[in-house]
Formats: sequence, structure tokens, C-alpha cells
Amino acid sequence: MAKVRTGRVGEQIKKELTTILQTEFKDPRVGFLTITGVEATNDLSQAKVYLSVFGTDEQKENTLKALASGTGFIRKELGKRIRLRVVPELIFKFDTSIEYGSRIESLLGKLNEEKPEA
Repeated sequence: MAKVRTGRVGEQIKKELTTILQTEFKDPRVGFLTITGVEATNDLSQAKVYLSVFGTDEQKENTLKALASGTGFIRKELGKRIRLRVVPELIFKFDTSIEYGSRIESLLGKLNEEKPEA
């Protein structure tokens, strides 16, 4: 039963974070980012926020620094929107699955080009 609730809360956090970061969080260091997932602990004290940032490695690091410095504001806004006893501590991490998938896709494309037609 608890896993169902944490999943629902995680999806709600993802939805609200997307809205907050698009409309209210004004930091020029934040690049083009997409929140790909949120994993909340069973007691909802922490939430790992997985994000994908489009750009160079320097832009990714700047985005992560901006989010880390604005965590207090983001949690406060999240607390206004979601009624929870304690707003979870947000831990921002990069989601490398999209890059990994595109790398696999390009390798498979190269293999298909090299394969002689029989």
C-alpha cells in the first residue's frame, strides 16, 4: 500500500516541479531541462529528482548548481502546492538513460550500414 502512495506522490512532485521550474524559478544558469522521474522514499523524507539537460557538460553543471542553490525556494513552492506533513528533501541527479539510449541507437545504425546485403 505504501508503494502505491509513494508512486502517486512522486508523480505529483514531478508535475509540480515541472510547473515551478518553467514558470517561477528564474535563474539564468538553468538550461533546457526535463524532469524524467522522481523516486520518493517510503517515509517521503527524500525525493531523488532525475533530470535531463540539453547542452554541454558545463551547462549541465551550471544547471545542477543553480538547482542546488535554489532548493529552498523550490521546496517552499512545492509545499504550497502539495499538502504533505513534511516536504521531501530534493536531491537532483542527472538521468543518463536518454544519452545511453541514443548511443545504442547510433551504434545499431552503424552496424546496419556496415552489414552487406545478402
